[in-house]
Amino acid sequence: MATSLSQDVKKYLIVTGNYWTFTLTDGALRMLVVLFFHQLGYSPLEVAMLFLFYEIFGVFTNLFGGYLGAKLGLNKTMNIGLGLQIIALAMLAMPTTYLGMAYVMAAQALSGIAKDLNKMSAKSSIKMLVAQGQEGTLFKWVAILTGSKNALKGVGFFLGGLLLSMFSFQGAMVIMASVLFLVWLFSIFSLKQDLGKAKNKPKFREIFSKSQSINVLSAARLFLFGARDVWFVVALPVFLSQAFNWDHYYVGGFLALWVIGYGAVQSFAPKIINRNGHQAQPSDAVFWASSLAIVPMLIALCLYLKIAMPHALLIGLLIFGVLFAINSSLHSYLIVSLADKDGVSLDVGFYYMANAMGRLLGTVLSGWVFQAHGLTACLIVSSIFIVIAAIISKALPTARSCL
Repeated sequence: MATSLSQDVKKYLIVTGNYWTFTLTDGALRMLVVLFFHQLGYSPLEVAMLFLFYEIFGVFTNLFGGYLGAKLGLNKTMNIGLGLQIIALAMLAMPTTYLGMAYVMAAQALSGIAKDLNKMSAKSSIKMLVAQGQEGTLFKWVAILTGSKNALKGVGFFLGGLLLSMFSFQGAMVIMASVLFLVWLFSIFSLKQDLGKAKNKPKFREIFSKSQSINVLSAARLFLFGARDVWFVVALPVFLSQAFNWDHYYVGGFLALWVIGYGAVQSFAPKIINRNGHQAQPSDAVFWASSLAIVPMLIALCLYLKIAMPHALLIGLLIFGVLFAINSSLHSYLIVSLADKDGVSLDVGFYYMANAMGRLLGTVLSGWVFQAHGLTACLIVSSIFIVIAAIISKALPTARSCL
């Protein structure tokens, strides 16, 4: 069967497989850093600050990475990302006495660059493999890639908690770096031809999108992902550890299952949105964001009134995961559909720059708001951000013909 696949599809499958492997280490690394440094006595805000450069450099990587992908080819940007992640893991394998805040932030900066180079490379590839006008197929392929990636990231969360329970922090870094090194070697020797290289030489000024639709979608994406990370990145793991007295294994395992389920829902999102003959429209983003905004506000109300704890939090988290997965999958489809096919990584890179800015905003607020006012305040901020995303989404095209 593999021999009957076109060369472009084979190259895409290799890119996707490498991206999946990378995603496992990225999820594990995030959980390891949160749990290990909280264990060392870092405050929630200090833990959040460890991810500051990870998110900041992700913003610039998406902005300039799209240009590099169009100019050099997506296989090269992916291999650069894999190499940087190996270096980041090796840096964190140093003894604990060397792991000062500035040093860890520098390692996280490399990891942030690596992650977004890989994500941009994989998602940009799909545009070239689906025929023009086949929007249903495009939505399905994007949803499968996005959902499977997030499911593997959830496995990575579980892996991070497991590795910290079974090995030292440094031992976990060595194991992950070794596996990724083998994947990197395979990638270098397997992907020798350019993938996704623009036919027309992209100009550097084109890194900023001139499309109103992509600008609107990017702004909505910023607030959507800020709404997730403002309570999920730091506040939730620390709250589960403190309020419920869960150890590393349980925290990592629960969040892993949440992300795995979240990824599974993303994969099935086209069937949910395209039910009863309906075809996904840009205007659908308003409806699904509005539905999502209600959930964190209800959870916050239950926490404030101390109603049905901890069930309200855990059940609410599951409902939030389902609705957020649908929103995220719809957004991921819309950006690939709206992007210009020649030099697709330019538009996709700009969009994921906004995504990274949302993660950055959410991560910093997750530590600061949680430390100052608790999880309830984080949930209120989350709901406000989602409402803003819904309002912005009203400016998207309403007709499918605009895609």
